[in-house]
Amino acid sequence: MSIFESARFFTSAAKLTDLPGAGIPEIAFAGRSNAGKSTTINVLTRQGRLAFASKTPGRTQLINFFKLTRKIPESTEREDIAFLVDLPGYGYAKSAPDVRASWSELVGGYVATRPNLTGVVIVMDARRPFMPADEWVLDFFRSQPHIRQHWLLNKADQIKTAEKAAVMRLAKQRAAQVGPQVSVQLFSGLKKTGTEELSRTLLGWIDPEGRFA
Repeated sequence: MSIFESARFFTSAAKLTDLPGAGIPEIAFAGRSNAGKSTTINVLTRQGRLAFASKTPGRTQLINFFKLTRKIPESTEREDIAFLVDLPGYGYAKSAPDVRASWSELVGGYVATRPNLTGVVIVMDARRPFMPADEWVLDFFRSQPHIRQHWLLNKADQIKTAEKAAVMRLAKQRAAQVGPQVSVQLFSGLKKTGTEELSRTLLGWIDPEGRFA
């Protein structure tokens, strides 16, 4: 069983004072509307509706935490491993100043105050990556070079082989401009292709010593 399959909803935060206590590594997920962020979390954890809680009315501007645990060897107890953190969508952050300000205040405060934020997965549509809203969030994280980024080019099943090669070249070129903290991959939430690569990358962030392999 993958460590990510242990994910369970833990809490939601509407403001910075609602954030849970820091202590274990955190991996955040960001993505504009319809890029497939929720599907990515669900595929990674093999739980069909885990991340859909953030889609219910009134919860779109919440930070949702899902805790990863594992059974302690030779014990009935479980230990906390990490949080997967579902950030609010930023689909309209470029065009709606109020949403952008809200996102910047909440997520900006989260990023600035979480010492255990290990990295962020930025989910983009492989058919049209680096849209204005994507560029806005990339600029947002550019000021945080200590935070690793994994650019996930989702919906890759909907483009042809030549297009996949082209979008990967573009993404790698852009990543090189940002810095060595950025990695990129193709992914398909629908076909579940690229799941193992994503899992390996994120496991390397939270378990560099290979304790949970």
